[in-house]
Amino acid sequence: MGGDGKVFTLAEVSQHSSNQDCWIVIDGKVYDVTKFLDDHPGGDEVILTSTGKDATDDFEDVGHSSTAKAMLDEYYVGDIDSATVPAKTKFVPPPSNQTQSNQNKSSDFLIKILQFLVPLLILGLALGIRSYTKTSTSS
Repeated sequence: MGGDGKVFTLAEVSQHSSNQDCWIVIDGKVYDVTKFLDDHPGGDEVILTSTGKDATDDFEDVGHSSTAKAMLDEYYVGDIDSATVPAKTKFVPPPSNQTQSNQNKSSDFLIKILQFLVPLLILGLALGIRSYTKTSTSS
């Protein structure tokens, strides 16, 4: 099924998301993989979870062989309108000074708690020992 240069929106591609009619988007190209669902080594569910979005990362993460990539050509139906595909957002970690300040705050809090609790525990232990030894010698 060769594509004739037709351009699809992501909404149009998303309408084809069943095992009777399954289209996916990989590297800006739209593929009708309905006939391949039963033959896919990972099962049809793997492909069906990649419908309605840009499946390029899903496809590349698996590490498909060059033969698998070449097979895509026979399922090509057109291109995706890149304006309709949401921009990928990358995780940006918070600045390191912010992380360190949060860690410093939590360790400062722990130190203050320990400075309060340790003397109380020592005092409680001393009173407990005194009480125990006092009752032992009185008997």
